[in-house]
Amino acid sequence: MATYARGGAQTEFVYCCGALTEILKCGPSRLVPQHKILFLVIPGNPGVVGFYKTFMERLYGLFECRHPVWAISHAGHCVPPDSMDMVQDAQQAAASDVFGISGQIDHKLAFLKKQVPTETQLIMVGHSIGCYIILEMMKRNPQLKVLKAIMLFPTIERMAVTPQGKVMTPVLCQMRYLAYLPLFLLSLLPETLKSSLIKLVFAGIPSLDQNVIKPTVGLLSGDCAANAMYMGGQEMKRVLERDNVTIRKNLDKLIFYYGATDHWCPVQFYHDIKHDFPAGDFKLCTEHLRHAFVLDSGSKVAEMIAEWLIELRA
Repeated sequence: MATYARGGAQTEFVYCCGALTEILKCGPSRLVPQHKILFLVIPGNPGVVGFYKTFMERLYGLFECRHPVWAISHAGHCVPPDSMDMVQDAQQAAASDVFGISGQIDHKLAFLKKQVPTETQLIMVGHSIGCYIILEMMKRNPQLKVLKAIMLFPTIERMAVTPQGKVMTPVLCQMRYLAYLPLFLLSLLPETLKSSLIKLVFAGIPSLDQNVIKPTVGLLSGDCAANAMYMGGQEMKRVLERDNVTIRKNLDKLIFYYGATDHWCPVQFYHDIKHDFPAGDFKLCTEHLRHAFVLDSGSKVAEMIAEWLIELRA
């Protein structure tokens, strides 16, 4: 395991299911009995925890630093430190298809089993495909002590037929390998040039969170982006029908937040699920937030969650 400081948060690199995994932690790096509640962030794709730094630090502060806030990367979506490789056990990683969507779900459950005491209550915060992963985790292990699950811009159904899905499905499923050569060439560029390119790409976002620059540069390492694209291709093929059974069983624990202009999750999906589950807690964005909220609205979303869970701040 390797540990590094990153501003107000601390990042650790561990092997889980044979694959490199980055854990970003606000608060204590080890849980003790007095930590009765853990916020656990399950990211979207790319599953790079550095994107969520501002969001997590704000969330941690809003609860007066009483509850640790951790985020776990998707397997293989992080740049290895010098002392570690992307894969520790190639045979184990291949056998479990750890970089695929199903393997990523087992990867999160394995992390919880190893790193989090069974008596710790969880507030799961999912973003995009992270919401699908949370529902699958609750389905595969009904014994998880989930106090609440916050579903931000949830991609939990019909991904391939969404406006963005129609564009990305052929890219991720049929033309993925064509992207590997330019990714490899980008990975050879100096870090300063990569950073300049990223800033140029993000130039149209006036209030860009500068904390996202470095993790975005990390994606240009090659392997990270390739693993993210592989997982994305499986998402298009496997995230089909909404899991109404799991939602119904856990409805009192779930809070859904849908975007008003989300091309990965059209507003019609919000109306459909609200119709199917009239007793559920479904919210529609009125803040003009983008699907990738971490780019410029991490603090705002943290503040909204703190209002939804105001009883935990008392």
